[in-house]
Amino acid sequence: MVTNPWARNPWFETVHEAQCRAKKRLPKSVYSSLIAGTQAGVTARDNVDAYSEIGLAPHVIGVQPDRELSTTVMGQDLSFPVMISPTGVQAVDPDGEVAVARAAAARGTAMGLSSFASQPVEEVTAVNDKIFFQIYWLGSRDEILARAMRAKEAGAKGLIVTTDWVFNIGRDWGSPEIPEKVDVKALLRLAPEIAVKPRYAMDWIRDGKIIIPDLSAPNVSRGKGQPGPTFFGAYGEWMSTAPPTWDDLQWLREQWGGPFMVKGVTRLDDAKRAVDIGATALSVSNHGGNNLDGTPATIRLLPGIAEAVGDQIEVLLDGGIRRGSDVAKALALGARAVMIGRAYLWGLAANGQAGVENVLDLLRMGLDSVVMGLGHKSIDDLTRDDLIIGEDFERSFGGV
Repeated sequence: MVTNPWARNPWFETVHEAQCRAKKRLPKSVYSSLIAGTQAGVTARDNVDAYSEIGLAPHVIGVQPDRELSTTVMGQDLSFPVMISPTGVQAVDPDGEVAVARAAAARGTAMGLSSFASQPVEEVTAVNDKIFFQIYWLGSRDEILARAMRAKEAGAKGLIVTTDWVFNIGRDWGSPEIPEKVDVKALLRLAPEIAVKPRYAMDWIRDGKIIIPDLSAPNVSRGKGQPGPTFFGAYGEWMSTAPPTWDDLQWLREQWGGPFMVKGVTRLDDAKRAVDIGATALSVSNHGGNNLDGTPATIRLLPGIAEAVGDQIEVLLDGGIRRGSDVAKALALGARAVMIGRAYLWGLAANGQAGVENVLDLLRMGLDSVVMGLGHKSIDDLTRDDLIIGEDFERSFGGV
């Protein structure tokens, strides 16, 4: 007798349903890490809630029979304007980043791979040829460049430099305790959580052997095939490295010699500096609400930044995307594409690679419906005139 209705129908109809399934399947500590937001979570909530303040102005006549959703980001063709944002160790599924990369490839889109990923860059690029390697300013210039060049040799098509992180400690409502490494002591402490999540535990057993989730950072190693530091060891080195200057970023961009994105831009003056150093793209991002709490939602900041530099640099948005209509709103306000984080992680947790494909399908179908309802033939036709926005919606700062 099947008691779990999700076992009969693994497809979920919304990203919210994927989140509910992830919560049901994952141990409490693991799930908590997927919803974490800095301090009181004001920014994390605003990233999502701000979209509900934007209305759509549909046409009832003029529906186009076919819609064009494709675009390009940093020289790579995307079947639709949604790509995978880099996130750290993905221990919600044994295949982690490799499963996500396969899903992205199956849906014709690109993936940002974190330096703190649990899978080596070589294994990820082997299953998706549209990988952008994300890098933190960690260690010396020589070490940073060696890390970037290893990714390029593996086939990474672009570099994403994440700049928006200040190491805020904790949330007002509590943060999950993540072990330094998964050893016997850690497993014993987590055993009560895992015991009540049998499906999660079974997923980590293959051929009668228990697979221990890898909490190391193999892409921060001294080279291909060499062991990387623990996840928190890498974080510790990052925290002890002086933050980069704009001159540092320009140096790295010149040494990289290919498509280059600055991720974490919220200010107009920073957007202009990204143009000045010759960056290919920037992402309007507040680290998913995990940087400075109280930073406005990225969709509030997007219009001003897109208007200021959108004709000089590719502008992407990262933060709060849960529906295809959210994607359409971002495009109408000047984004070339969006990057998703929590949404695909919930899909991965809910149903592995198929769950990530499910999330991407939902966003694509939702976007297509909005473009159709607005009477457009292409995503390139989306403009602010398609939206209903209150006068006090936008935020803009750092103007010079």
